[in-house]
Amino acid sequence: MAWYYILLIVLGGVAVVFVLWGIWENHALKRTHVAVASKKVPPMFEGYRIVQISDLHNARFGKGQKKLAALVGAAQPDIIVVTGDLIDKRRPGTGNALRFAELAVRIAPVCYVAGNHEAKSKEFPALQTALEKLGVRILQNAAVTLERKGERIVLAGLSDARFFTSDKKAFAEVSAQALRAFMPQDGAFTVLLAHRPELFSVYRAAGADLALCGHAHGGQFRIPFLGGLIAPDQGLFPKYSEGLYCEEGKYMVVSRGLGNSSVPIRLNNRPEVVCVTLHRGA
Repeated sequence: MAWYYILLIVLGGVAVVFVLWGIWENHALKRTHVAVASKKVPPMFEGYRIVQISDLHNARFGKGQKKLAALVGAAQPDIIVVTGDLIDKRRPGTGNALRFAELAVRIAPVCYVAGNHEAKSKEFPALQTALEKLGVRILQNAAVTLERKGERIVLAGLSDARFFTSDKKAFAEVSAQALRAFMPQDGAFTVLLAHRPELFSVYRAAGADLALCGHAHGGQFRIPFLGGLIAPDQGLFPKYSEGLYCEEGKYMVVSRGLGNSSVPIRLNNRPEVVCVTLHRGA
């Protein structure tokens, strides 16, 4: 057999392995634990658990989302937050998103901000109404106070810039302007739900002590020692693709998310449920 036939067979075999690996990874859920310590965290919020769900993109994990809900419930969250793209503009339907929300509200209070896919979807108004009926609190350019025995932190939610403009050059300014209208200025520890990690500098400037974001899909393909390959609105080798970041004393956690959109396969990049635990730092 000629060497080039052997080469084609080997390359074909490698391609099949990568495809099968990617298909497995699409459904191989894992839970990631992140600890965030700040002297601004009140003593009563020591050990407070925030479970973050992001970028479901209308995907399903187990019959009726039971596999996903079980992983969330096992983390024993004090609150569940959703940081956008529950649905996908390319795959119509809200059933998977609503079924998860229905199970999630039985576990803990749920707060939600929409992402760019909701901004582009005609289904978003109906989704929003249905989520509210289920008891999900929607934080679109709004903030709420979370209290424990007389102490408090603030949970804020930023509407995705795509709701207001299609000009990507204006996303930072639109977001900064929105944040100025509702972010607290009283020194309370503030957790911001926002879809886009590339605007971390905007969130820091607005006073967010911890931003919880998604959108980057973990860089889609994760390369050992190099990180994510490509992310929306960050391009190749994105600066913010997954995990915990700290800049200027402020934190950001970027979820790899759960589903996919334009690129249907992940590699070395399992979908995740993120559990953030707050600690009182020195």
